[in-house]
Amino acid sequence: MHRREFLRGTVGTALVSAFPLRAQGERRAPPLPHLVLILADDMGYGDPRCYNPDSQIPTPFMDRLAAEGIRFTDAHTPSSVCTPTRYGLLTGRYCWRTRLKSGVLNGYSPALIEPGRMTLASLLKQHGYVTACIGKWHLGLGKEEPTDFSQPLRPGPLEAGFDTFFGIPASLDMPPYVFVENDRATEAPTAYTEG
Repeated sequence: MHRREFLRGTVGTALVSAFPLRAQGERRAPPLPHLVLILADDMGYGDPRCYNPDSQIPTPFMDRLAAEGIRFTDAHTPSSVCTPTRYGLLTGRYCWRTRLKSGVLNGYSPALIEPGRMTLASLLKQHGYVTACIGKWHLGLGKEEPTDFSQPLRPGPLEAGFDTFFGIPASLDMPPYVFVENDRATEAPTAYTEG
């Protein structure tokens, strides 16, 4: 056997055997599981049928999510109202560690989550998740009355780590009565009422 033939055979064998190793080294990580976290104001533990088969409230979609996923069944909050509960859930901190010592924020309140504070959303983003918050924010949008709704409403959900937000700033009975998409009002209010 000539030296060139030997080298061709050796290099060819090395290349062929390297492909499976390279392919194994480039395997994709398994897909991340989908997470859906539902925080509903004024909903009791026994309201969805997945927790109470005798419930008088039909909740077929929540029941299906619960049946096909993992149910979170042991939660505690030092406050039973919306703003402190949202703060505690998103930050992992006791709500009394904020400037809000009782009650809830008003619609025009400054942001309750401090800039740079780790949140559930920012932690999930660090691990490859795309995050969204849909519904009532009620943690402050960093604006005070009067608000120029042509400008971004910051800090808000995006600064708290969410990639996307669509919802309302506070409760339905609190101004500003606007829908917010990411950090912008979808429309400027046309009338103002006393809150």
